[in-house]
Amino acid sequence: MNMPSIEELSPEAVSQSPLEEQHAPEASLPDKPVVLNESDTTHAAFNLRDIWAYRELLFFLTWRDIKVRYKQTAIGAAWAIIQPLSIVIVFAVFFGLLIGVPTEGMPFIVFFYCAMLPWMFFSTALTLSSGSLINSSNLITKIYFPRAIIPIAAVAAGLIDLLITTAILIGMLPFYGLRATAAGFLMLPALLFVTLCLSTAFGILLSALTVKYRDIRHALPFVLQIWMYVTPLVYPLTVIPEKWRWLMYINPLTGVVEGIRSAVWGKPFNWTAIGISLVITILMLFVSASAFRRIENSFADLI
Repeated sequence: MNMPSIEELSPEAVSQSPLEEQHAPEASLPDKPVVLNESDTTHAAFNLRDIWAYRELLFFLTWRDIKVRYKQTAIGAAWAIIQPLSIVIVFAVFFGLLIGVPTEGMPFIVFFYCAMLPWMFFSTALTLSSGSLINSSNLITKIYFPRAIIPIAAVAAGLIDLLITTAILIGMLPFYGLRATAAGFLMLPALLFVTLCLSTAFGILLSALTVKYRDIRHALPFVLQIWMYVTPLVYPLTVIPEKWRWLMYINPLTGVVEGIRSAVWGKPFNWTAIGISLVITILMLFVSASAFRRIENSFADLI
């Protein structure tokens, strides 16, 4: 069999010779491997299935926050009792006895304690969760996990305090004359759950915004102080004129505070205030999850 000579081969055949294919340059590889610290899904920032999958991490982060909170304290978790009670006593003396704020027939201590119960948990949860992502920067930049777990753990760390203060409230009711009905005792945990969801929603939102805008850490105490006075903590909702009362309903804590007072003292529930608080809480959960998703991809760079 006669083989064709080199002169008879076409340029295309020469360019496709097996010899050149063997020595073709390989694609260059990076000197160091590139590791993407992110999830495979686009909605992983608030994927409830992922959070459930990392539930053990959520538990350990919550337990870590609890231990850090009471580390090297002389009386430990007793601060959960001393802090709200001391504030309630001050309110009862100045606003109750001296100023004579109407309490709608409720004892001063019970009236103010019902308001301080959700407020202390809410304000503490926002304070702890707002800087939680920044305080966990070493963990965020090393491995991937649902970032929302960190602010959720910061909020969950206050549940022990909430349970203690709730037990104190239930314990003081017989002393002042128990008036709560069966419906009231059923509504109390439901209202506390709304407080938990509301705290989680604002905690997730503030934690993400604080990573991007560090000014929030300085503005938050000022905002919480104003928020405290526009919430009916030291006065009943009935002192607000009817035409301006809708402004109080915009505050989601209004329905919670008024609902807890009605639950423990057997008063009629203000379903308008409670319903608006519930709707705002649900909307805030969706808004916070959406904002968290948008900011999450830049956490490693911003932190």
